[in-house]
Amino acid sequence: MDFYKYQATGNDFVIIDNRDQQFLKDEKIIEKLCDRRFGIGGDGLILLENHETLDFKMVYYNSDGKGESMCGNGGRCIVAFAHFLDLFEDKTTFEAIDGIHEAEIINGTIKLKMIDVQEIYTDNDDFVINTGSPHYIKFVEDLQHYKVYAEGNKIRNSATYIKEGINVNFVEILASDSIYVRTYERGVENETYSCGTGVTAAALPLINENKKIKVKTIGGNLNVYAEKNGKSFTNIWLEGPAKQVFKGKISI
Repeated sequence: MDFYKYQATGNDFVIIDNRDQQFLKDEKIIEKLCDRRFGIGGDGLILLENHETLDFKMVYYNSDGKGESMCGNGGRCIVAFAHFLDLFEDKTTFEAIDGIHEAEIINGTIKLKMIDVQEIYTDNDDFVINTGSPHYIKFVEDLQHYKVYAEGNKIRNSATYIKEGINVNFVEILASDSIYVRTYERGVENETYSCGTGVTAAALPLINENKKIKVKTIGGNLNVYAEKNGKSFTNIWLEGPAKQVFKGKISI
């Protein structure tokens, strides 16, 4: 089987052109392919499939083989992959698990439109926001030295969230329009270099007069654009790089 490896600010994915429907969607196979020692290695696996009316369909799985959520950085990677396959020129529309997304490529940078967010919920002093995947947002200081794995694991496996799971984002405010985000991802069950839906969720509480938030992650820099309308947020875009790392063949 042919496969491609893509990364977007260090969030890396195995991508397969599955327009011929030949890939066996087995949880154990996906988990093995994403294993960094016994497989290709990746935070997730993405299938590009045909769609009846849109340019393509995105089917996403976490590295544990489960596929119940959207992935923002994965979305930008599959847009780059679809462009590599000549499925569109500058702008595209595709379907993912959370609905229809628009995207465009501007000077090699991928700009992906995310779903609207109706409301930000609170959990004590922290926030819970669904941007295609559920996210817990906690603002902290000195994020560089924060115990992201230990604290993220504790929140993700707390009584409130252990059943459905939640991604946990720790956010340090650098300026009125700039933040630093580190994320513990469910499904990966570890910190990742970046998380697109998490970065988007982390930026929304700061969208007020600012319509653009600059975001620093371990894997690189992203921009989040949004418009606030009362309690809801619309016209949300995630912007940043997405690159093909290598391609290869693997036997299953």
